[in-house]
Amino acid sequence: MAEVLAVVNQKGGVGKTTTSVNLGSFLANQGKKTLVVDLDPQANATAGVGLKVPEKQPTVYEVIIGTASPEQAILTTRVPNLHIMPATPDLAGGAIELMDQPNREYRLRKALKALGEHYQFILIDCPPSLGLLTINGLVAADRLLIPVQCEFYALEGLHQLLNTIKLVRAHLNPKLQVLGAVLTMYDRRTALNRKIVREVRKTFPGHVFESIIPRNTELAEAPSVGKTILEYDADSRGAKAYEYLSEEVISLYS
Repeated sequence: MAEVLAVVNQKGGVGKTTTSVNLGSFLANQGKKTLVVDLDPQANATAGVGLKVPEKQPTVYEVIIGTASPEQAILTTRVPNLHIMPATPDLAGGAIELMDQPNREYRLRKALKALGEHYQFILIDCPPSLGLLTINGLVAADRLLIPVQCEFYALEGLHQLLNTIKLVRAHLNPKLQVLGAVLTMYDRRTALNRKIVREVRKTFPGHVFESIIPRNTELAEAPSVGKTILEYDADSRGAKAYEYLSEEVISLYS
């Protein structure tokens, strides 16, 4: 069965989509059949793997409202073993449509359960908010991977997220666990960034990946041409960091 990881942080701009797409590409590159679920109406993960959703192609929106099967909504990417369940801006309307539906928090969980035997990893790229779409991601997940930007407010945002996780665990998904936090946008030249790394590791011992994702020009450029960092520049510091992260993740299941 697939290991379902929600990539989540209610703060925007911390590297959720960058992590979902690039971790997914390196897991796939190591022979792990991987699905990225784009649960963000901004659809950046979809664009980040170079896909434009064809007209009438089912997406995660149709899956969660129940008008398409999850299998119908999956597209292949240029990276072998890497598939995506794409999003479009229509997904924003999906959250509204679900508001008065029964079992609204469990729609994605039910859909992904049907795919479990086909993948080794399913990565859910959650929106930068704690609305119904993100709750669907948390309920569907086995574990959470939390990107944490190396900046001043990182710890405050992380504490807020952990409180939300406690509530979801208490009321909706008692098996939900935190796989770990991954530090992103790290600039080793700044004392503040180095301090944030120390503080996060001290505050959450044993729950922070060794891999640290640097601020990297190639990581910033790759989405603009619709490529993963694996395709764009596999020798860049950003690519090596995500390769190491994928190895850490795989080691946790071996």
